[in-house]
Amino acid sequence: MQKSSIGKWVLIFFGALVAFGFLMPFVMIGAGERGVVLRFGAVEDRILGEGIHFRIPLVESVVTVDVKTQKVEVDAPSFSKDIQNVATRIALNFHPDPKMVQRLWQEIGSDYESRIISPAIQESVKAATSQFTAAELVSERQKVKDEIKRVLVERLAPRYISVDDFSIVNFDFSDAYERAVEEKQVAQQQALKAENDLKRIQVEAEQRMAQAKAEAEAIRIQTEALSKNSTLVNLEAVKKWNGQLPYYMMGNTIPFINVGDTKSSGQ
Repeated sequence: MQKSSIGKWVLIFFGALVAFGFLMPFVMIGAGERGVVLRFGAVEDRILGEGIHFRIPLVESVVTVDVKTQKVEVDAPSFSKDIQNVATRIALNFHPDPKMVQRLWQEIGSDYESRIISPAIQESVKAATSQFTAAELVSERQKVKDEIKRVLVERLAPRYISVDDFSIVNFDFSDAYERAVEEKQVAQQQALKAENDLKRIQVEAEQRMAQAKAEAEAIRIQTEALSKNSTLVNLEAVKKWNGQLPYYMMGNTIPFINVGDTKSSGQ
């Protein structure tokens, strides 16, 4: 009898806890959250901010919505202006508008990421990349980013989503296009090398011609100087003579004759 009484009180206690939890008139909204009030399942206009709030048990319920900055990455296939396949990966930081969470819940629900954000990203990428060629998507990346973000903001703002930050993680093109770009770059580099080689050869030829002209001009000037000043040349030769007469070859029988010595002996 005593054991059955204890079990009865235990059941009553747990039942009371469950009833209190179900009928608890207070609700807590955490930091970075907002509370959407439902009265008999219908969305109310009032929004609960952070803190403890009173609700009417069995009549009102509260759904919490996270309004902190959230991040999502989405793959968005598209085409460029010159009909090249472009695989774009987008990173988006966003948050639900804290002042419009009741409309977000009423019109879209909790699955707003897959229902509106991902489709909006893909549509924005397609609209933006179609305005640029494949080469421009790379060379004018900032313009592409700004255009995608502009379109994205226009699409998400009416759906109560605010864009905090946006970035293009990567542009990826088809293998055929990447090979074509690589071959074009190689050809451009080879053409540039050939052009530089031609310029170098022309410069070297011009240098050789200039050097040859300078040498020819020097020879001409020296020749004219010598022809006009032959006496001066002879005088310079005499000044440089050491006073000794040269030896001469006079045939096989007398190898050398010293003219200076012969003259001395004759005297």
